[in-house]
Amino acid sequence: METLILAINGGSSSLKYGAFTVGEDRVETVVSGAVGAAPDHTAVFDEIAAKLDRQPDAIGHRIVHGGPKLFRPTLIDNDVTAELTATCGFTPLHGPAALDLMAAAQRHFPGVPQVACFDTGFHEHLPAIAAVMPVPKALRAAGVRRYGFHGLACRSIVRQLGADLPERLVIAHLGGGASVTAVLGGHSIDTSMGLTPSGGVVMATRSGDLDPGLLLFLLREHGMTAGRLEALLDRGSGLLGISDRTGDLRTLRHLAPSDPDARLAIEIFCRSVAKQIAAMIASLGGIDLLVFSGGIGEHDAETRDAICADLAWAGVVQGMQDSAAGNVRICSPHEEQIARDASALMRAGIGQEAAA
Repeated sequence: METLILAINGGSSSLKYGAFTVGEDRVETVVSGAVGAAPDHTAVFDEIAAKLDRQPDAIGHRIVHGGPKLFRPTLIDNDVTAELTATCGFTPLHGPAALDLMAAAQRHFPGVPQVACFDTGFHEHLPAIAAVMPVPKALRAAGVRRYGFHGLACRSIVRQLGADLPERLVIAHLGGGASVTAVLGGHSIDTSMGLTPSGGVVMATRSGDLDPGLLLFLLREHGMTAGRLEALLDRGSGLLGISDRTGDLRTLRHLAPSDPDARLAIEIFCRSVAKQIAAMIASLGGIDLLVFSGGIGEHDAETRDAICADLAWAGVVQGMQDSAAGNVRICSPHEEQIARDASALMRAGIGQEAAA
């Protein structure tokens, strides 16, 4: 029996959605779309409902961070909602927005089971050499570890590759948020983001990795509060901070010919990604395939070429992203993965029991 699953993918810079009919051996797209940041949630669900000929059997939500307890697709109930509320300190950019989307979906589709699908799930079993952070052991008991993110994209890519999945795969997911993951035999063994989605490569408005001494300097010498630091590092840094103009890479490309700061922002971004890919190659002991995903990874060939040029020493083939002869590929969005995960939970009987 097929199920109609509505997948909601709320990111830091956009909201994507898709409705899919999911059967035992096939998935078909019914409708899909995207809206910009900070959308009117009521209007979004009105738009989606108008395109569907019936109510969905379940709604799957991309949840960026489930904290130390939630990694696998889970039916959303009061306890899960409370746990997600408690994890908002990890992801102030994403957590509250996801809770708002869940509440809006419940209002628009009352009684329809909702499923949380976690971006951290793909990285749940990172080996200790990658997961453990170099801080006192007592903090690990409080949930301090490398969690990793964009896991739904990684799972989707592994699924899309199917029989072509190599032993040593590097995934560069590049969008408003960006991360790089090392996949060995289909499993995550290292990734660039850490405790929160603020670390790793330079991003649109997020700084990525920094000297921790900088944070102490800002606290001590500039009187920064936690709130001001959060605003600076998550919403005022990255491409926006370097260029002093915008965090949008497309706009920076238009500005670059006459704006040296825009050019520098692009160059730093590309080098930042290449350095993280190189780090993942070290973790894997080599590379068989590099996959780009996300809005930038899928659509910006100039950025892909610049990153590949920095990795020529590793045998990454530049300018052959669409060729079967190359070792670089592009993979598409992952709303379908959310639908597959939510449907699998429904088929296990959990969703039906909750709705009864």
